[in-house]
Amino acid sequence: MLVKLGLYRGHFPHGTVGALYLFDEFLSFTIELPWVRNQRNISAIPDGVYELKMRYSAKFKWHLQLDDVPNRSWILMHPANDASTELEGCIAPVSSLVDIARGYSSRKALEHILGKLRPYFMAKHRVELEVRSSHFEDHILQQKQMRHDN
Repeated sequence: MLVKLGLYRGHFPHGTVGALYLFDEFLSFTIELPWVRNQRNISAIPDGVYELKMRYSAKFKWHLQLDDVPNRSWILMHPANDASTELEGCIAPVSSLVDIARGYSSRKALEHILGKLRPYFMAKHRVELEVRSSHFEDHILQQKQMRHDN
């Protein structure tokens, strides 16, 4: 069985925000660094489909790893409440958004996600994350440019 999560994001100059779904169930908001052409350690990851794996480390405890991100390695979904100070290209789930790329209760959000996914991992199902970006931020920039031109 294939299990698919969807991450729908918007990019802004100071960071990236998203909404994470399992099938049609909202799981959490997400925060990332801004899109900087997929540059390591300073950019959000590109849109695409990535296999997710559960992983444990002393630093993050149980979290998720995204495999096969183009030109990147060790992309994780781990707890963080401020993308600019706590992320280096990874994704952090948050319970609520405070601002662009800032939220709170990240550990709680991650535990909720892991609770939903753990049965699929235990049953050896393939779990994929499809990342898609809306480009409403382009619309905002166009509106600013139009106001500046007038």
